[in-house]
Amino acid sequence: MALQRDYYSRSPEVLLVGLARRGDRNAFEEIVRRRQTWMRSLMRRCCGNATLADDLAQRVFLQAWRSIPQVQQPGRLGGWLKQLAINVWRQDLRRKDPLRNAEQRDEIAPPYEDSTAVALDLDRALAELADDARLCIVLSYHEGMTHDEISDLTSLPPGTVKSHIRRGTQRLQKLLSGYFDSTAAQDNS
Repeated sequence: MALQRDYYSRSPEVLLVGLARRGDRNAFEEIVRRRQTWMRSLMRRCCGNATLADDLAQRVFLQAWRSIPQVQQPGRLGGWLKQLAINVWRQDLRRKDPLRNAEQRDEIAPPYEDSTAVALDLDRALAELADDARLCIVLSYHEGMTHDEISDLTSLPPGTVKSHIRRGTQRLQKLLSGYFDSTAAQDNS
């Protein structure tokens, strides 16, 4: 069993995807092992709640296991998983109360706590954004996607993506203005 695990851990992801497409659970487990930190991080940035993010990440991997035989390009697993993740997150949003964004943000569970105060404050600020704006910001800055890629992934028009990113960035700058003020004060000293 240890030799088999060692084999999977040393195998390229493309091979693992091919094996998982044929029903190899061990190959899929290795994919999950490699991708779970990234997936949880993406979900935490999207939803701003560590517990929900872990649940959503599990749903993504469950959906991935069910759908992996449909993967046409094993080398593009990351993009395929990202699409599944966004779909799972948006399905979760649709299940919730449509007035969810009107709630007081103080009542929402605290976002994932990172090891630095900056990351914690960023997560809190992201939680203040509307869902689509937060999604576009996370995909742009955290995942490094272009506006067109985000548009394709989310089915939002490119102009809407740009607006969400621009307005979301402006809102984040206001929410995190204390960092900018302290940086400017340090620069002037």
